[in-house]
Amino acid sequence: MAKISKKINKKFWDQEYSDPRHLKLSTVPSGDLLKFFRWNERQKEPLVLDRKSFVVDLGCGNGRNIIYISTNAGVHGYGCDISESAIAQAKKASIITANKKQIALPLTYEVRSIAGEFPEIENESVDLVLDMMVSHFLRSAEREVLIKEVFRMLRPGGFYIFKTFLADEDLHVKKLLQERPADEPGAYIHPEMNVYEYVYTEAEVKRVMEPYFDIH
Repeated sequence: MAKISKKINKKFWDQEYSDPRHLKLSTVPSGDLLKFFRWNERQKEPLVLDRKSFVVDLGCGNGRNIIYISTNAGVHGYGCDISESAIAQAKKASIITANKKQIALPLTYEVRSIAGEFPEIENESVDLVLDMMVSHFLRSAEREVLIKEVFRMLRPGGFYIFKTFLADEDLHVKKLLQERPADEPGAYIHPEMNVYEYVYTEAEVKRVMEPYFDIH
């Protein structure tokens, strides 16, 4: 069994955003985020985002997703990431040029882990929360706190976009869990990136999420 400290995770992500070695970090919005908006447009009561809306991006990286939403819908928002380098890039990218003028998008950023509570975000004040390939780096107790926090901050009718790995029928994940087990069932230490990762099953996602959310 092995355990990776948050200091090692922070060092890894600072390195990746400064000089990528393991991941291809894009500056365009996630394809899955765009799929969500296309799906949302087809709903009878779609989520409407405008200048009054508030979006939270957990593990925002260089800000590509929240910047896209703010640029196109005018929302204000909050993004956090463990990497100082990522947040520096997000802040820089949040100053855009429009009508030959530089405009700062109504976004605020913070260097912090997504573990723990977010007391600065009011109850039922958020329209959309993004958690896209982020919370699987947390331990069990930390994931439980995060889900409760997301539920607390979302307004009725708001959305939680949750993107993660699934272990079901994934032979590579099965091998990693056997050869590189971490300190809780369902988690491993990545052999190349040397970071902690938890992998859900579809049944586990439903068990954890259904007490709080309607799953689409």
